[in-house]
Amino acid sequence: MAALHSTSSPNKYGEKLIVENKYGEKLVGVLHDTGSPELVILCHGFRSTKEDNTMKNLAAAITKAGVSAFRFDFAGNGESEGSFQFGNYIREADDLRSVVEYFSGGKHAVITILGHSKDYVVEKGFSNNLTPSSSNLSRFLSGGNVVLLYASRYHDAPAIVNVSGRYNLKKGIVERFGENFMQNIKRDGFFDVMSKQGEVQCRITEESLMERLGTDMHAACLSIEKSCRVLTVHGSMDEVIPVEDAFEFAKIIPNHKLHIIEGSDHNYSGHQAELAEVVLNFIKASIQK
Repeated sequence: MAALHSTSSPNKYGEKLIVENKYGEKLVGVLHDTGSPELVILCHGFRSTKEDNTMKNLAAAITKAGVSAFRFDFAGNGESEGSFQFGNYIREADDLRSVVEYFSGGKHAVITILGHSKDYVVEKGFSNNLTPSSSNLSRFLSGGNVVLLYASRYHDAPAIVNVSGRYNLKKGIVERFGENFMQNIKRDGFFDVMSKQGEVQCRITEESLMERLGTDMHAACLSIEKSCRVLTVHGSMDEVIPVEDAFEFAKIIPNHKLHIIEGSDHNYSGHQAELAEVVLNFIKASIQK
């Protein structure tokens, strides 16, 4: 059973909580308790945190509607303990399990788990020690894949919201790391993604890259129980993960609803209100059921 306790005192932005995961690492989160037993868990993704604008905006919208919300940092991110790892899908699903286990045994009932895509933006002007001529990582976004993997493994989530998740995790690797990425990482065991200032943005190990390449989202989605309601939201102008991925999820997830936000990019810039409205409508339907 995961350990959960409150730190100091709550503030107007929510009450900071610490959840211990199965590896003994402390995960830091913020509980927005409205007094309602219904709880929505919000998950960030790759190199993001619970302080991501989308996470905070969704938490605000959900609590305004009277539903409690909890946003937290996965291990190795934000304020949480642990080491950052590229990929790390299974470990993060385990982190999420620790959170769900506790809340499910307390005064709250988890009704929905939401994750924003676990992928990253590519911008020109950055290079790494593997493919110095290519465009590479500069900033990272928030965990649709993690919440889907969670639902496929644990079967206790009534509803899942997949925001801009990637369907095929093999895609995007060559564009970011070059055609010789496999040869180089097998030779060195890792490579570092560097900023223009020569600072290490993150280290990608062979083990973590192989985990990503070996994660089969198609098989995982087929394992999601029919009783679990799944909403996929995607921007039609997503520059990171093509909107076609959303349609692939719609084809194979049994109890699935798809909503495309026209004109939206990956960050839902200028479309945060519409994103919140779509998510809230789905959550309200979960409560009614």
